[in-house]
Order: sequence, then C-alpha cells, then structure tokens
Amino acid sequence: METINKLKENVEIILPQNGLEEKLELAKKENRKLIIKLGFDPTAPDLHLGHAVVLKKLKEFQDLGHQIVILVGNFTARIGDPTGKNKSRKPLSLEEVQHNAETYINQLSKVIDVDKVKIVFNSEWLDKLSFTEVIQILSKVTVAQLMHRNDFNKRFTENTPIAMHELVYPILQGFDSVEIKADIEMGGTDQLFNCTMGRKLQETFEMSPQIVMCMPLLKGLDGKEKMSKSLHNIIGITDEPNEMFGKTMSIPDSLIEEFLQLTTDFSLSEKEVIQNKLASGENPMEIKKLIAKNIITQYHSSNQAEEAEEYFVNQFQSKKLEEKEFESVLIKEIQHKENTISLIDLCVHLKKGLSKSALRRLIESGAVQIDSVKNKEVYAEIVIKDGMKVKIGKRAFYELKE
Repeated sequence: METINKLKENVEIILPQNGLEEKLELAKKENRKLIIKLGFDPTAPDLHLGHAVVLKKLKEFQDLGHQIVILVGNFTARIGDPTGKNKSRKPLSLEEVQHNAETYINQLSKVIDVDKVKIVFNSEWLDKLSFTEVIQILSKVTVAQLMHRNDFNKRFTENTPIAMHELVYPILQGFDSVEIKADIEMGGTDQLFNCTMGRKLQETFEMSPQIVMCMPLLKGLDGKEKMSKSLHNIIGITDEPNEMFGKTMSIPDSLIEEFLQLTTDFSLSEKEVIQNKLASGENPMEIKKLIAKNIITQYHSSNQAEEAEEYFVNQFQSKKLEEKEFESVLIKEIQHKENTISLIDLCVHLKKGLSKSALRRLIESGAVQIDSVKNKEVYAEIVIKDGMKVKIGKRAFYELKE
C-alpha cells in the first residue's frame, strides 16, 4: 500500500482510476517488469523542471525495477505536431531532430539511470509502414474521436484551419504504444488525449490497454503560464547553480507550495514542516532558499547549493546592495503590453542616456540581471511584477513598484 501511495503522489490523472493497482498486480502475477512509456518529440533540446516532474515519477518506477522506455519521436517531429494552441508547429529537419534527441538523452541522466533505460526512435517502425498499412491504422479512429481533443474542437468551431497531418499525429503517437507494448504511458496533463489514443489503438489490436498517468503542469517563473522555453519562464535542469538559485528566488510567493510539491525531493514529513512554517508566517524568502538549495542539490551537489546561497546573499541581501541604492520605478510609467516587455525595451526605459546599441551590448555581455539572474537574450519577453529588481551594468539598480 505504501508503494502505491508513493507512486500516486502528485499524479493528477490516472486512467482508469484503479489501473495502477491492476497493472502492478499483473506484473507480479506474470513475474515481469512493467513497460513504462514516455514520449519526447525533440522539438527543443533543453529540459527544465517542468519536464522533471514526469521524469522523477519515472525514476520511482525505475527504482522498483520496472522497464522505462523513452520514445523519441524522430519521425513525428519531422511532420510537425499540433501545438495545443491555434496553429500547427513547424516540422524539423532530420539534422535538427538528431541533435535535439542526443541533447535530450544526455540531459535525462540528471534524473534517471540512462544505462537502465531503453531508448527507441519511432522512425524504426513508422518509416517502414506502407501506405496501405497507414490507412488501416487510420481506419481504427473516427473523426468524432479526434474532435474530442480540445484544441481541434476549438479550431474547428472557430473555422481555423486544421491540416490533415495534425489529425494523423496523435494516431501515430498512439500506434507507438502498440509497437512497444506499453503498460503505462506517462506525460503532463496536456498529453491526456494523445495518451488515451494509445489505449484506444491497443484495444483495436486486441492488446491489454495501457493505463495513463498524467502529472500536473508546473507553472513557470511568471506564476501564470506553464513552464516553457518559448515563454522564457523556465529553470533548466542544466542551469548553473547560481542561476538556478536566483531564478527560484524570483518565483512569486503564490508558487511556493507548487514548487515545494513538484520540484523538491523532500520527504512528506519534511514538506509538511515547511508548509507549517509558511502558514505560521515565516518569511517566504527563507522558504524559497530551502527550495532553491534542494533543487540545486538534486542536479548539482549540496556544496554547490551552499555556495549558490552564499553568492545570492552577498549579491542581493548584503549591505552592498541596501534598499536605498535601488531607484524605484513605477510600473505604470513603463509602456508594456499585458505586463510583458522585451528586455531591451525595459533597459531603454530604465537606463536613460545610454543608446539602444550600448544597452544591447550590455545585455549580450551578461551585464544585465533580472532578480539576480543574468539574461543575454536581447528580445527576451520579461514579465513585469511588483518588487522586481533590475541591474544594468555595475552601478545602475532599479526596483519596479506598483
């Protein structure tokens, strides 16, 4: 029972509800390992703490001796998948797919034991299908079933174009589960439809259908949208310790509990103690420090976590940077759109007297920091918030105020 409870911890959706117990019992009865599938389409090579929410759950299954199968969608990434928004995603070249896949696999070792993982590429079987076989697979799914996917339904209702390859994409992803004989497929809640498609196709091929386990989507540093590289709101699992610490300290207080539950490896009792401290009025900054050090210890080391805290304190909490040294700037005086502004435009507004090209050079050299984190992307989208501290060059410090 303790094992079941641990495996269910932080899981948002299990389909069917009692499926995990049944699969574990089946594995015990048949004296075999469960096949746990996680699919990646290598559309961007950087893994972040949002991805790690799922990876850490995979590690729990791995520690129990089950077989983790990482499925790299090098075929499906070349046709372009639906983004979950109102347009399709641009397909990648074979070279881009290969580079991103290699980067993914290298980063996986930060969380799971890659030597014990089976890594497969869906081009191994999808490239070999004849057109007749493709049609036979497509015939097992109805248009009505595909329209249950929220973004397809929304786009159809709004008369926004949906390309045929987008409709085929989840069917091919479901067929991957048939090929590897998956017992469990894992992903974020945004992958629920595609994962259930795997169940559907396995049933039509007269196989025991996989269960689906969906983990919650971790919010990014802005506290609003899910963590995503395209939104510039991520903490990468390969970020340097000082950068990890600074980014974690910048999260809004409303995200503390979510980060505590989803990004740390504190025990349940330790999490409860920290939650009680927060509820009893402890300074949220001190709680964030605990979370930041725990994250860095997972992906680097405890020594580096201590050093990152010391660096942060020296840079941003010591008397060197007392509050009086920060120039207060009212957010309402900054021209922005829905509380977002490009980094270069923010610097232009704050550091008057410096040319845009000079500010660009400062950004590209790493001389601009947002809440202690260097940002070298000139046009990075910055989410403006009350209390945000901006450092430009060596002597210009600003704090944004509502």
